[in-house]
Amino acid sequence: MTDRVKGFTVTLKEDIREDDFQDVIKAVELIKGVIHVEPLLVTVDDHVVKQRIKLKMIQKILKMLNDD
Repeated sequence: MTDRVKGFTVTLKEDIREDDFQDVIKAVELIKGVIHVEPLLVTVDDHVVKQRIKLKMIQKILKMLNDD
């Protein structure tokens, strides 16, 4: 039996402005079989996650430099 796909998740390289993502939505809606495109808006949680990742990376770099 062949697997079936019910949808896709697309991750953008970086956050884009609303006036820019309207063109992306229109383009994706042109793909055969697409019935709905819903943008995920940036929230405070996204900022918190980015800052935590940044802190962890800095800590790892400092640990690596101090281990020498």
